[in-house]
Amino acid sequence: MSIINNLKIIILLCLTLGLAPFFPEPHIWGKIKWVLGGGTGMTLLDWFDLFFHGFPFILLFRLLILRLKHLFNP
Repeated sequence: MSIINNLKIIILLCLTLGLAPFFPEPHIWGKIKWVLGGGTGMTLLDWFDLFFHGFPFILLFRLLILRLKHLFNP
């Protein structure tokens, strides 16, 4: 099993890299609110930061979809 398909590692990445820094709010949550608010003033670095903190969640959703697909279509 490769690292990209290891659920434990992906969850660990989501809880650490995906949510860091934790206070006053998770960084990814602030970036998502900024984008939903129109993304006014976002620079290229802010978009990269959104991708960097969001990538573990993309991997998690990908893995969950693959496992559900395998569950319903063996």
